[in-house]
Amino acid sequence: MSTLGPAMVEAAPSAALRPYVTRLCAYREHYGSPITRSEAAMPGAVLILAFGAPMEVGGERFTAFTGGLGDRFTVTRVSGPCEGVEVVLTPFGARRLYGLPLRHLTNLTVPVGDLLGPWADMVVGRLAETPSWRERLALADRLLTARIHEEPPLGPEVPWAWARLLASGGRLSAASLAESLGWSHRHLVARFQDQIGLPPKTVARVIRFGRAMRMLHSGTPIAQVAAECGFYDQAHMNREFRVLGDTTPGQIYPRPEGAGRAS
Repeated sequence: MSTLGPAMVEAAPSAALRPYVTRLCAYREHYGSPITRSEAAMPGAVLILAFGAPMEVGGERFTAFTGGLGDRFTVTRVSGPCEGVEVVLTPFGARRLYGLPLRHLTNLTVPVGDLLGPWADMVVGRLAETPSWRERLALADRLLTARIHEEPPLGPEVPWAWARLLASGGRLSAASLAESLGWSHRHLVARFQDQIGLPPKTVARVIRFGRAMRMLHSGTPIAQVAAECGFYDQAHMNREFRVLGDTTPGQIYPRPEGAGRAS
């Protein structure tokens, strides 16, 4: 690896994989000095099928790793050249792929082999042997599709509620979802923790944060974002951004050329 910096190529998941994966990306990272990043909480589970130098995640070193959804940011550190395929799974893709309740993976990072055994080593080995990035992405798509579809499908209720929360930008209440499904609040929370790993209220927070981030990056003023995304006030918005993203709205909202960085 002679060129420094990151490089990546993305591919849309195949139709059979699309309900379970929102992002497939072949990548390479190589820097002249270690790079530390704060990775924001997101409505998905990240699967890294990598080889090369390990990455530090939350102070621990991993090569191929994964985890569940979280309600806080995670600090990562890249100190050597590495490459592979990054997969962003929907909660239901993670639930079927790993075959265990996602509450056991909330805010955790674990080696892929701990969850998927020899299959994980096979996948990483085959990706490493495939020089073309496009072929790597196609291979990852085929292997993930086959593995996920080995597990029994999930019921439609929680995916329906998840889709409603996404469509609302996280502004639907748990009470309204439970009422629509004819469930008690306790049953809704239990099903969310099994299939998503977080209770509905926390899921809504992460979705709302993601929507607010996208709006800020697009140039929407901070006060308008706070109002449209349902934050109580800008102080509430600032607190959520610090917990979920290790940032503030003022650090994201595009500033005029030469202007100071807001805190």
